[in-house]
Amino acid sequence: MSKILKLQRTINYSFSSEELLTLALTHRSFSSRNNERLEFLGDAILNYVIAEALYQKFSFAAEGELSRLRSGLVKRQTLAEVAREIELGSYLLMGSGELKSGGFKRESILSDALEAVFGAIIIDSSTDAATQCILSLFKDRLARVSPSDLRKDAKSRLQELLQSRGKPVPDYVLVRQSGKSPHQEFEVECRTDELEPVSASGSSIRNAEQSAAESTLTKLEDKV
Repeated sequence: MSKILKLQRTINYSFSSEELLTLALTHRSFSSRNNERLEFLGDAILNYVIAEALYQKFSFAAEGELSRLRSGLVKRQTLAEVAREIELGSYLLMGSGELKSGGFKRESILSDALEAVFGAIIIDSSTDAATQCILSLFKDRLARVSPSDLRKDAKSRLQELLQSRGKPVPDYVLVRQSGKSPHQEFEVECRTDELEPVSASGSSIRNAEQSAAESTLTKLEDKV
């Protein structure tokens, strides 16, 4: 089975023009004819599809809540996670410099390529086809998301998740502090029995702890 065919089976969409899919996987370091225009299109349909799905699911959620939920689902980190789940990085066409520097693992490149694939589906078929692909890839995340999540901070949600699994609460360890006030930066590790330590930085210890907890939550949810 060719790599391109494998990817099409993974996303449950068969391209009439495989050239379009190849273009969606082409980074600008590889060719001047690359996926940036398709990414622009894919970004637009992704935001619309996720917004409509949230609107339909949460009929009593306020506009601000819907916006924050959408932001969490379409942010670069989330898109890169989805891209890794379908091993999108292994299909990318990149220049030798980007390959050597690990570009196929980079969040920005993975998220852009995923959006480009959605854009390519629109051109190859229709917005309906792209919508079905997006809803399929985001099905589990859409099922898990809830406005109530917005009312709890990441540390609280992480503690609840670990306790529900019968695990100890996490430890937060300050591992680095740099700069002088008011431009200090703090790096904190979130340590659990479930994962290797997850680190994050912030302008305060509290912000760094919240970011580390959020990243840990994402990794734990992906393990389910």
